[in-house]
Amino acid sequence: MHKRRFLQATAALGAALVLGTAQAQTPLKFQLDWRFEGPSALFLHPAAQGHFKAAGLDLTIDAGSGSGGTVTRVASGTYDLGFADVAALMEFHANNPDAPNKPVAVMMVYNNTPAAVLALKKSGIARPADLSGKKLGAPVFDAGRKAWPIFEKATGVKNVAWTSMDPPLRETMLVRGDIDAITGFSFTSLLNLEARGVKPADVVVMPFASHGVKLYGNAIIASPKLLQENPAAVKAFLAAFAKGAQEVMANPAAAIASVKARDGLINVALETRRLQLAIDAVVASPDARREGFGRVDPARLSLMASQVSDAYATKTRVNAAQVWNGSLLPAAALNVLPPAQR
Repeated sequence: MHKRRFLQATAALGAALVLGTAQAQTPLKFQLDWRFEGPSALFLHPAAQGHFKAAGLDLTIDAGSGSGGTVTRVASGTYDLGFADVAALMEFHANNPDAPNKPVAVMMVYNNTPAAVLALKKSGIARPADLSGKKLGAPVFDAGRKAWPIFEKATGVKNVAWTSMDPPLRETMLVRGDIDAITGFSFTSLLNLEARGVKPADVVVMPFASHGVKLYGNAIIASPKLLQENPAAVKAFLAAFAKGAQEVMANPAAAIASVKARDGLINVALETRRLQLAIDAVVASPDARREGFGRVDPARLSLMASQVSDAYATKTRVNAAQVWNGSLLPAAALNVLPPAQR
């Protein structure tokens, strides 16, 4: 009888512990910068593998519609965390100095901006100098277009004329010859051109980072309210993300399954290539290897703050110290990047 009661009590205690663990999960809402595409595997894979859950987090990941929107939604409290362009974050800070809940970047993921200029070889454009006097196209909110004054200063390009369009028309207009070149994320626009029948060998790609524009790209951003009230949750999120990101970079092809699970209509081969291009160009770049995955160089961040203030004509100057908080970065993040290829 005593043994039976002991077993019943033990079972009840076990059930209570399981229930308590489930209840201890911290709910967090996270928004990406864009649709579910190859690079989103960096977040969707660790979620699918249970890394966030194992860290005590009940994480919801939603697609986004641009970095500016992600920054705004984290600022409004709709989301706790997000993935957004640091330039868009800086712009929000400088244009909303009195906003009560300005998001802060807590981990750098794209150490270099993915922004690039793309042209077709048949146009005769082969280098930045060839862009002077040409017609360029991009949506008005495109990161490369907004940072164009920085690219102009670095390369000496002059007198370009801009044509605006919705994102789906950008590459189509380039193929049709309506414009001479476009700005866009290199790993997005290149594959979009290929989907429109253009061979990669027929495309000229001029990454901003290869032409003297050392802007940071996308970072994980967090609500200051969350940082103040539950820094442990942010730290747990970053550690789980770093673990998953290492797995993604070790086997991008396998990681795409997590993206396919969220959007069954994706082209698996195409998105696997997009993910690999993103890893090579902006995640595991030489700058990232030098500075350390997730981290920033304070001097470089300060220069970017000054450049964004000028290029974006912000209401106030960007204060680099107010947009970055690296105090919760996991030490293990230093080992995330795969060995450099020789």
